Formats: sequence, C-alpha cells, structure tokens
Amino acid sequence: MKLLLIRHGDPDYSIDSLTEKGWREARLLSEELCKLDITAFYVSPYGRARDTASFTLQKLDRTAEVMPWLKEFDTRIFRPDSPDKKHIMWDWLPQDWTADPRLSQKEHWFENEYFAPHPIAAEYKAVAEGFDALLERHGYRRDGRLYRTDHSSHDTIALFCHLGVIGVILSHIWGISPMILWHGMCPAPTSVTTLVTEERRKGIASLRMLAFGERTHLYINNEEPAFAARFCECYDDDTRHD
Repeated sequence: MKLLLIRHGDPDYSIDSLTEKGWREARLLSEELCKLDITAFYVSPYGRARDTASFTLQKLDRTAEVMPWLKEFDTRIFRPDSPDKKHIMWDWLPQDWTADPRLSQKEHWFENEYFAPHPIAAEYKAVAEGFDALLERHGYRRDGRLYRTDHSSHDTIALFCHLGVIGVILSHIWGISPMILWHGMCPAPTSVTTLVTEERRKGIASLRMLAFGERTHLYINNEEPAFAARFCECYDDDTRHD
C-alpha cells in the first residue's frame, strides 16, 4: 500500500484558504494526481486543505472523507524567547529547543515546561490513533512499531493535510520525537511525501519513505515552490526570520 501525505497549497491563513499562488499550485498538483490510481481520499477539516484537494476531486468526480485528526497540529504556546506572545507550538528558535534534551526524546518531548500546561500529549495520541485506525481500515493493524496484515494490498490513499500533522504522523511511524521532524524538514506547499508498505515476511509490514516533499508538478510548469513555513537562508536575506 502507498500513502501520499500532501501538504496544502500556499496558504492565506486569514481566511483559511489559499492565495492566488496556492490555487495555481493545487491545480498543477491535480494534473499529476489524476494520473494515479488513488483508492481513497482523506482530508483535513481545514479550508486550505479541502481547497487544495478540490481540483483533484472535481476532475475525478470523487469525494474525500474529512478526518478531524488530520487538522493542523496548531496549539499555541509561549516560547522561551517570547513570553508575551503565543506561537504555534512547534515553531521554536533552534538555540532554544535544542537546549532541552527532552525535546529530542520520543517519550519526553511533551514534558517541556512550555508544552506541559497544554493537552499536547493527548492531541498527539489522537493523531496516532486516528492514523492507525485508518490503516486498519485498509488492512494494516498496528503492532508495536510495525503493522500486521492478513489482507495486504496495492491500494494508494491520499491524505491532504498540513506540515505540523505530517511531522506527527512520521514521528509516530518511526518512533522519534516530532520536534526533530518539525525542525529538520519543510515540505513545500502542495508537495507530496510518499510512503510504501514493505512486507518482507508474510503478514509483517513496515512503512518506508520513497519520496519526501516531492514538487515535480511545480517545476515542470515553471512554478516556483512557495516559501511558506521556511525561514531566511542567511540572516541578511530579505525573507522571513520569525
């Protein structure tokens, strides 16, 4: 089975939709997704993810099931450098989050004093359980860090969602702290991350990444990937610092 984790298009957060560029990105994405034999579509309840999926669904005359747990992982917290203003929980300065060893540990990252006042561990668990329930629906049952199956398949399922929740899903699959992924990866808007099951022994499957943040649909159409969620490459650049 293949899983396509698709980040929404360039966002207009003020209206929970897409910018003009984001709509172009979603249209170009649909041209590539329509070439695939996708078994099922799932989507975040947020408008920017649903709008991104809309071109593909309309072209294929399909519908997507809304999964509440696919929403952005968007609890807001005070950060060490910002005691008076809340930020999305996973957007920390590198010099701050790397100073706490717990944030790199799967079993302890949510114990940090800036996370502890919030139900972040419970929210993480809800995503993990939602993801595992979805895979079980398609024949793969979680067992430790692997999946058991009596009905393996070549289904392809597409999940239209968000950067933060993609980090949660991958951290659950691989058993690592999501902070490592949130700060070590940045899938561009409308990029596609592809995972595939590998069943080297009958009935025992693991998930392996074939591609991360793939953006071919943009490059072949001369559409520069959006900068959303990235920060300045060099400090003196005229791009986002915070």
